[in-house]
Amino acid sequence: MSLPETLGFVGLGQMGEPMAAFIAKGETPLICYDRVPGLAPKGASEVTDLAELVAKSDTIFLSLPDGKIVNAVARDIAACADVAGKVVIDMSTIGPDAAKEANATLTAAGITFIDAPVSGGRQGALKASITVIWSGSKAEMERHQPILDLFSRNSFHVGDTPGQGQAVKLLNNFLSATAMAASSEAVLFGLAHGVEMKVILDVVKVSTGNNTAIEDKFPNRILTGTYDAGFFAELLNKDVRLYSQFAEEAATSNLMGRRVAEIWQEVEDSLPPQSDFTRVFEVLQNRGAS
Repeated sequence: MSLPETLGFVGLGQMGEPMAAFIAKGETPLICYDRVPGLAPKGASEVTDLAELVAKSDTIFLSLPDGKIVNAVARDIAACADVAGKVVIDMSTIGPDAAKEANATLTAAGITFIDAPVSGGRQGALKASITVIWSGSKAEMERHQPILDLFSRNSFHVGDTPGQGQAVKLLNNFLSATAMAASSEAVLFGLAHGVEMKVILDVVKVSTGNNTAIEDKFPNRILTGTYDAGFFAELLNKDVRLYSQFAEEAATSNLMGRRVAEIWQEVEDSLPPQSDFTRVFEVLQNRGAS
């Protein structure tokens, strides 16, 4: 199977913009669309109308904030003329139900839908080191692999059914959110006993409590006071809320899920909009033992 002749990219936000920038460095022409004009990266062309992007693109990547927006865009794409045979690859985190809805909408129009959320945050997107969690046609993944390699270090085919990628992405983000909150409490406990933060991190990093919060977020974002991991607290809260919701629906154990969801809702409520999620440390520090 040959590579698509032209690529489209919809959504040039925190994640979309750097991913599109790496795709634009490849040999396949890239067309971009965002509701805010002027965001297309160097090497890509830009349109101000979604229908024009759809008409000119063989494969369309989506990187959008939530399931409601993804499904609105899916309906708009499906309503365009001559869309049969096109491929839509959604890299957003929207939950299994929203992915299934988008799949139904686009499949009915003769479009192949791929549920392919990504993990690694904005820092990973800036370094082309994110992970692609692909569910859908394996043949299409193999066909698009040279393009995925432009912006991703790892790509996994986790299943043939859209929604499975979302399940893996949500469980991953739940684990990340849990580690971030638990590590914040643990570090605060050590500080309360007069141990320096760097010492705590040095010990835990080479011990059984190590995790990505200890390895990256604390030394590089919290200890430095920059709080710049590049992912908003409200977006992580959305992901944890979705995880807990679908864990309840799947009737799997959700004791931790419910509590972690409560914590991240409190974090979002305590911070200004678009605050970095690493500021959970400040929220829990100010909360104390209450």
